Amino acid sequence: MKNITVSVPDDVYRGARIEAAERDTSVSALVRNYLESLSEQSDDFERRRRMQKEVVESIRRFRGGDRVSRAEVHGRHAIR
Repeated sequence: MKNITVSVPDDVYRGARIEAAERDTSVSALVRNYLESLSEQSDDFERRRRMQKEVVESIRRFRGGDRVSRAEVHGRHAIR
């Protein structure tokens, strides 16, 4: 595990200590959880980007004229 030092204004530190106390945890734990959530978001973004790339590459042929009507999409039959 690595240690880091962060400088923050006094009011931010005070607010972080209050928040940590309300959650029955430490400021270090708050910061660690926040940094872990950033990492998870980044991992999720990369995973979704890879999935999008796979889907786009799997599309062989697309034409705007191949569209179906709204009624067909929803399985509705036109009333005449």
